[in-house]
Amino acid sequence: MSVLHIVLAVVVLQRVGELALAARNTRELRMEGAVELDIGFYPLFVLLHAAWLLSLALLVPGSVAPSWPLLAVFAALQLGRVWVIASLGRYWTTRLIVLPHRPLISRGPYRFLNHPNYLIVIAEIAILPLAFGATAIAVVFSAANLMLLARRVMIEERALAPRRGI
Repeated sequence: MSVLHIVLAVVVLQRVGELALAARNTRELRMEGAVELDIGFYPLFVLLHAAWLLSLALLVPGSVAPSWPLLAVFAALQLGRVWVIASLGRYWTTRLIVLPHRPLISRGPYRFLNHPNYLIVIAEIAILPLAFGATAIAVVFSAANLMLLARRVMIEERALAPRRGI
């Protein structure tokens, strides 16, 4: 098994675990009255991420030597993911869920940024393919991700503005 396939297997397992956690948190938040915004676009995020990983598995030769420094950056980004998830706790989900009248999280990376998870994902989608020399995959999926995220951030900012006092 190549380094690429080992890395992809770890990423897929991580994402499956995250989806399970997100589904549990989403169910609990909905029971508390949370509302999901932009439901119709959520499948596009799932499709984008699945296609990104699949394109790496199918289009990048397993024999490609990785860039170890870029893989180290990708590993550091995974620590950032864990920090985001731990900081949001039971409020973390992959969907755009809003629980009205709850204070916004202001700990962890949220002390410094409004959307640290999105920045991490932007970097991941670019860096992992680049670590295996797949520049075209990095460019195509980064562009698609940025289009989806631009819409999502706009909707999220609009929904959170009253809680930010804007």
